[in-house]
Amino acid sequence: MFAQSIHNTSNRKSGPFVAINCASLSSNLLESELFGYEEGAFTGAVKGGKIGLFELAHKGTIFLDEIGEIPVEIQAQLLRVLQEKEIRKIGSTIKIPVDVRVITATNKDLKAAMKDNTFREDLYYRIGVLNLTIPPLRRREGDIILLSKFFFEKNLGEDYINHIDIFYEIMKKVEKYQWCGNIRELQNFVERICVLLKYHGASYNFNQLISDFLIKQEKN
Repeated sequence: MFAQSIHNTSNRKSGPFVAINCASLSSNLLESELFGYEEGAFTGAVKGGKIGLFELAHKGTIFLDEIGEIPVEIQAQLLRVLQEKEIRKIGSTIKIPVDVRVITATNKDLKAAMKDNTFREDLYYRIGVLNLTIPPLRRREGDIILLSKFFFEKNLGEDYINHIDIFYEIMKKVEKYQWCGNIRELQNFVERICVLLKYHGASYNFNQLISDFLIKQEKN
């Protein structure tokens, strides 16, 4: 959300916003996703080849989430892209110019990773032009009700107004919850409420849901 907001308020807002979770793919898949490949580049390659995310993000923004999970060999290729502002698809000799803003995120200590030789020092200083720390949701109490209401309205549509009192009552009872899973956990919790309201309405025992939810935190 933060990366999307940076893009939306920049002079690149009319360009594409492309995001990828770098921890969700293997080394080979990540390379092909980022840089693309030519037809026949490897077994299983799609006919006609594939355009990479950097090329898709041309004139816009690419968001590399969990950059600390990128394998060292891919880090070297990423560094070349950032320095030379061009990519080369797997199986190709042609270099393609790309003009992108790169935003990265990680919950890892990259300085410690550099000492362990799992993150390249030159890449760290290349991406570290401006460092921003986003506090966890539990330290942004004012955001909790705003975000939860957004998710509530999004899931229930116009029908949300018929259940808004129940929503506020539930959120009041969990206001001290720590939300260790941050926004994803908050979103999942609100979606659960919405599903129960759709199929059971106000008759559902939400006190039991809240109790089970708070007990989970005590166990953690």
